[in-house]
Amino acid sequence: MLRSIFFATGMFVALWGVSLLFIDSIVLKTETEETRAQGFRGLFSSSASQGQKVFDPPDWAAFSLMSIGSVTMLYAVALPNKKSS
Repeated sequence: MLRSIFFATGMFVALWGVSLLFIDSIVLKTETEETRAQGFRGLFSSSASQGQKVFDPPDWAAFSLMSIGSVTMLYAVALPNKKSS
């Protein structure tokens, strides 16, 4: 069970990294006033039209996510088998 959890988590993170290779920016549509404030560490910029946030991931984010996901999947494969009694 633990092996499959690690493998699935690693695949999820790696696939997000692959998807960020092809994405320049993500536009999020928001309706509330609270979410129009400045985002986490400047990742959300308010340069888009009113009611939209732009998520512009850094160039290194895709490669970092792919490498973290790959290492996690390799760890899942290297886990020892559970011995049944």
